[in-house]
Amino acid sequence: MSMGEHLIQNRELSWLAFNDRVLQEAMDENNPLIERVRFMGIFSNNRDEFFRVRVASVSRMMELGKKARGKLYDDPEELLNRISDKVVQQESRFLKTYKSLSYALGQAGVNLVDNKSLSPEQMDFVLNYFKEKVRPALVPLMLSKRQAPELTDKSSYLAVRMEMENEQVDYALIEVPSQILPRFLVLPEVDGQRYVMFLDDVIRLGLSQIFKIFPYKHIKAYAMRMTRDAELDIDEDIDESVLEKLSKSVNNRKKAQPVRFVHDKHMPMDLLNFLIKKLKLKGNIIPSGRYHNLRDFMGFPDFGMKELCYENWTPSRHPELTNKQSLLEVLSEKDIMLNYPFQTFSHTIDILREAAIDPEVKEIKINMYRVASNSNIVNALINASKNGKRVTAVVELHARFDEEHNILISKKLQENGVRVIFGVEGLKVHCKLIVITRKKGDTTQYFAHVGTGNFHEKTARLYTDVSLWTSDPRISKEVYKVFDFFKSNYKLGTYNNLIVSPFNVRQKLTELIEGEMNNAREGKDAYIIIKLNNLVDEEMIELLYKASQAGVEIKMIIRGVCCLVPGVEGVSDNIEVVSILDRYLEHTRVLVFGNGGNELMYISSADWMGRNLDRRVEVAAPIYDDAIKAEIRQTLYFQLNDNQKARIIDEDQNTNIYKEGGSEKNRSQEATHKMYAAKMRGEEKKRVKSKE
Repeated sequence: MSMGEHLIQNRELSWLAFNDRVLQEAMDENNPLIERVRFMGIFSNNRDEFFRVRVASVSRMMELGKKARGKLYDDPEELLNRISDKVVQQESRFLKTYKSLSYALGQAGVNLVDNKSLSPEQMDFVLNYFKEKVRPALVPLMLSKRQAPELTDKSSYLAVRMEMENEQVDYALIEVPSQILPRFLVLPEVDGQRYVMFLDDVIRLGLSQIFKIFPYKHIKAYAMRMTRDAELDIDEDIDESVLEKLSKSVNNRKKAQPVRFVHDKHMPMDLLNFLIKKLKLKGNIIPSGRYHNLRDFMGFPDFGMKELCYENWTPSRHPELTNKQSLLEVLSEKDIMLNYPFQTFSHTIDILREAAIDPEVKEIKINMYRVASNSNIVNALINASKNGKRVTAVVELHARFDEEHNILISKKLQENGVRVIFGVEGLKVHCKLIVITRKKGDTTQYFAHVGTGNFHEKTARLYTDVSLWTSDPRISKEVYKVFDFFKSNYKLGTYNNLIVSPFNVRQKLTELIEGEMNNAREGKDAYIIIKLNNLVDEEMIELLYKASQAGVEIKMIIRGVCCLVPGVEGVSDNIEVVSILDRYLEHTRVLVFGNGGNELMYISSADWMGRNLDRRVEVAAPIYDDAIKAEIRQTLYFQLNDNQKARIIDEDQNTNIYKEGGSEKNRSQEATHKMYAAKMRGEEKKRVKSKE
């Protein structure tokens, strides 16, 4: 079967369609107003990463010429043009949405003001803030007589044009210090009206103070920013440690090739041309609005106006892990699944804290891809090490954009006696594993964690993920084997229960899909349910097409990139794909196979992309507990029947076709939150009744 352009969606264009769906959330008047502003920030942040990673990759592909067509299904130059056209369209919609949101905020009593719209009292307030807080943080660079400065990805800048009486023009550059100061300045409330101002405009107001030693008659500032290629080139010098190599390459990233330059569309041509020449810019020069780096909208203040924000959903506690003397004893008796952020991540921290002081616990092993700043997970590991436990942390130094943070975490762990293993040569370690070894007399017991998301307290409040905690030896002993591989890479291990990339994943997934095809041919019920972030791998897509043609019913929930084309007659008639975007980022990965009535279910750390299946260590774990299976089944039911936040992914990658059905509104995340809250309330009622 040909894998031509009609059967494989372009990955980059599919990603842009996903970000279109994010922008729709900002446009959706059913969402609370301030949350819509924050979706603008998410859209902007996503787009920045897209340019740093995906556009940079396509640009590098241009150097391969004809060889690149097989990898992209498009000529790289043509694809870059299509990307550029789509980005320009999205930018236009983004600016219109910003304008409409500014108006709506004003109607709600939240006024966005700039340096030209301040009252005298507000002017005094802002100028005082500028002198006390902002001016000391600014480092203006005079550009006319110096080499081009090194611009960073994380910052936005003001390009300043200064003109003297004799019409001599000078240029300067000011970095907006949003890394150390809030991007938004909240002004004093007046008669019930709130006022907020961009840090950029605070700087504009103070321009005359910044350059007061020069006799300029006109000074104006225009926003600009640059995005660089995020690829890391790792030096192969064998005399350097892994930490030294990665530290050097992270620093080199800051000097990488520009892939996008965005500027205020009102920037004078002489200033723009000067910057293009000085910064040696080529291509992707995009005119935009007055403010850039709008990912900072993710932190837009709420002014204490609860009615403009999402209702607070407090994560529920797990009934089986509440008011228990020992959590490890609970895990000895039964499997426990935690579903974030509907349930609290603190249970996982509590299990590690208990293990850190339990005298019968001898060893803790964990692998970490991303962890929070001031991580309680890290603190628990250090505590365990100080209590004499053997603690091993497998830290992935190549976690994109977290490399510097992971280097610091590694050093902190090492300084406190934790053995740190820096991943596996040639493979990224992306699985989410913990194994705790406890000895009671002559009995050795293993408690294992397999999850879909990182051990990160902050994202556990923002992303949907599941964790399986189990002492079932079928799983826990195989998790221990994975850590043996991390320690000694020649110990590949044999896995009869876990699906482990890159060892048995393609073989096992092929067996599972082909099993459903055989069931369909025999007239049995045959179905597959797949929930992933991204579906890109051609081999897996071709298998799913074959399964559809064999009569297997396939339902998929794909949040982001989906290169499979559903609903094509004779190819993918039996495949339905939806994408859910709501207040939480859908991140859980679940696989379900009908298996002739004996349903098989897995949770996984891996998307179906070549990198996850072939170039990363990923782990999928089977769910053996019937109660947990039913729980996951219920959440999948909510998602597959969501008629509020689920968009249908079709052949044309339309982004605004919402799934319909049912007489009642079904918003899956809300239904899931209510389900877990009701379970905990029910448990509390039982507890109270038992005491009466």
